[in-house]
Amino acid sequence: MRFGVVQFPGSNCDQDCLHAAGAVMGQDAFYLWHKETNLCGADCVIVPGGFSYGDYLRGGAIARFAPIMASVKRFAADGGLVLGICNGFQILLEAGLLPGAMLRNASLRFQCQMTRLRVERGGEGPFASTARTGEILRIPIAHGEGNYHADAATLAELDRHGQVLFRYCDERGHTTPEANPNGSIGNIAGITNRAGNVLGMMPHPERAAEAVLGSQDGRVIFDSILRWIRSRHISSAA
Repeated sequence: MRFGVVQFPGSNCDQDCLHAAGAVMGQDAFYLWHKETNLCGADCVIVPGGFSYGDYLRGGAIARFAPIMASVKRFAADGGLVLGICNGFQILLEAGLLPGAMLRNASLRFQCQMTRLRVERGGEGPFASTARTGEILRIPIAHGEGNYHADAATLAELDRHGQVLFRYCDERGHTTPEANPNGSIGNIAGITNRAGNVLGMMPHPERAAEAVLGSQDGRVIFDSILRWIRSRHISSAA
C-alpha cells in the first residue's frame, strides 16, 4: 500500500509519519511536496503535524492554498483516504474538508502530554475498524491550538452521522473536563467527514506506533487503514 506524506515549509512530523507508515507498518511511504499536484498513486494521503508556513494568521490558514491541497481535495471527493494529524487537522478544517474550527487551547498554553482517547465508533470504517467501540487508546498530543469548536447545528450533525471518532477520556472511559487537555467542545479529539474517508485528529498516532515510544495504540489507525485499502483492492480485483 502507498502512503503519501505531504511536506509543507514548517512541517515537523512528516518524518515521523513516513517512519510509522514505512518502517513500522512495512508499507511504501513517500513525501509529497506542497508545490506539487501529483499524488503519485497514493492509497492514503497523510497531512502531518507541525507549523505549516509558520502558522502565520492561524494554524493551517495558509497551507490550505498550497497547490497540493487542490489535489488532496479532489482525491478525497473521489473517496481516497486522507488522514490529517494535529496541524494537518487544522489544515483540513481550513480547506473545508471537515466542519468546524480550531481555537487556542483553553489553558492558553502549549500542551504536550499523553492522552487517553475513547473510540466512539469501532469495528467499521477506514480508520477504526480494528478497534472496539469504547476502547481506550493512549496517544500523545503536542499543540497550542487544539480546542475544537463548532456551532450547535454542526455538532448535532456530527453526532447524527457518527462523525466523532475519538473523544478525550479518563482511564475509565469517562469524558470528563479533567481529561480534556485543550477545552475541545464535547471532548472531541478526532472527527471524520460525512463519507468517512477523511479523518482529522489532534493526537499523534505516529508517535504511538512502537513500544519504545511508550504506546503502540496508534497502530489501530494504521492497521485500520491497511485493512480498508486491502478490502477495496480485493473487491476491485474480483
